[in-house]
Amino acid sequence: MNNLRKKKVLFLCTGNSCRSQMAEGLLRYVAGDRFEVYSAGSEPADNINPLAVLVMNEIGIDITKQYPKHIEELSSQKFDYIITLCNNARNACPFFPGTAQKIHWNLEDPAKAIGTEKERLIIFRKIRDLIYGKISEFLKNFT
Repeated sequence: MNNLRKKKVLFLCTGNSCRSQMAEGLLRYVAGDRFEVYSAGSEPADNINPLAVLVMNEIGIDITKQYPKHIEELSSQKFDYIITLCNNARNACPFFPGTAQKIHWNLEDPAKAIGTEKERLIIFRKIRDLIYGKISEFLKNFT
C-alpha cells in the first residue's frame, strides 16, 4: 500500500514568485493526483509575479491561490524530491529530513527580464515552457 502514497515534491528558487510558482502549478495540473506539490524560496517575494500568473492563465492554469513561502516554513516536512530552479536556491537549500532526491534545473529568472511588458512576457513564456518540458521528463520516471 505504501506505493500508493503520493510523492512529495518541493520546487525551490530564490524569490518564489515566478519559476517555482509556475513549476508548482504545472506539476499539480498535469499530475497532481500522484503528487503533493509545494514551492518555496530562500528570499521570498511579497507576491507572485503578475506576469507568471498571466502566462499560466494562458495555458489554463490558475496559480492565484498560491503564495510565496520561505523554505524554513517547510523545513520540518519530508520530501521525496527537492527540485532547485536556480543556483542560488541550490546553494541556499537547507537540510530537509529524510532521503529526498535532489534535482537541479538552473533556469533564467524571468523576474529579471527587462524591456516592455510584451518583451518580458516572451521570457516568461519561454521559462514556463522550459519548466513544462522538464516536468514532462521528470514524469517519465513514474510511468
